[in-house]
Amino acid sequence: MALSDRIKQARLASGVSLRALSSKVGVSAQAISKYERGLDVPSSGVLIRLAQALGVKVEFFFRPTHAVVTGLAYRKHPFLGAKDQKVIQARVQEWLDRYLEIESIFPSDLNGFALPTNINRYPESLDDVERIAISLRKEWGMGLGPIENMIDLFEARGIKVGLIEAVSGFDACTFLIDEGAPVIGIRRDLPGDRQRFSLAHELGHIILEPGDNHNIEAVVDRFAGAFIAPASTVRYELGNKRKELTLYELHVLKHRYGLSMQGWIHRAQDLDIISGLTAKRLFQQFEDCGWTKDEPGDHLASEISWHMESLILRAVTENVISATRASELLGKPLEEFWREVKEKHKGLPVVASI
Repeated sequence: MALSDRIKQARLASGVSLRALSSKVGVSAQAISKYERGLDVPSSGVLIRLAQALGVKVEFFFRPTHAVVTGLAYRKHPFLGAKDQKVIQARVQEWLDRYLEIESIFPSDLNGFALPTNINRYPESLDDVERIAISLRKEWGMGLGPIENMIDLFEARGIKVGLIEAVSGFDACTFLIDEGAPVIGIRRDLPGDRQRFSLAHELGHIILEPGDNHNIEAVVDRFAGAFIAPASTVRYELGNKRKELTLYELHVLKHRYGLSMQGWIHRAQDLDIISGLTAKRLFQQFEDCGWTKDEPGDHLASEISWHMESLILRAVTENVISATRASELLGKPLEEFWREVKEKHKGLPVVASI
């Protein structure tokens, strides 16, 4: 990626306009536009001020690009505008550059992704979708119980997952690199149940090949529910027929399986455990009480991506990279990272020398 592209990427990722950036840097918006189009090259002093204004290190502008983010498929709300999408794409690109760079240091440890070969990925009905979800869990050796950590599961199978700072209209996006290797960018501050469903939804887009006569979003939503909570597991937890579901049991199941309370209502309706009228009444209760976005009870914690951090810490601990380089790849000063570790893990001792 050329210097001009890096300048534009940093500006888009920060969400600032040409005019706002020009006032911070002390050059005209026209000059910055020329930098971004490759028509002029900033002096070293201007480059330093650009880095300071955009919250990046100067080295960012010269970082190698291992793959270019293109063809993003968004899981988003209708009001997510074109400007916000550009910001998201720039932030996904910045994260992916760091991710692929640290992975390139340990190439022998990479997990390649492969589409399942023993599964019919072309569903003709929603029952087929249920079977495909179970078949994938079996092929991946998962059993039928709760998925402890969705991000760990995906990364162990060669699907790269990045947590992205983004506006509320964005949930997740998926694209392919390196001859079909899938990448998922997901909003960092999503509640855990919504995060996990979005990840499973994106997995459905990666795995399934529904025909043109299907509502694709409905198909992958069904896959996501079935992948997180398989049919036999739902029947074990709820029984074969119910006239009512209590908020308490839905809340307990949410925390056990990482599927929202409303997701469990959908699964019960999908599998004909409750009637459509019962499901409608329950959903109406959630709407009337303002629970559609903020469900009652304590929230499910979001998952974190550990793979990238572990590679960076391994590299700096073994003196493969410097502390300065580790900070750049982490996207934050190493001292700040260790401070966060101590706060999160009750003052866990940290070796300051690294």
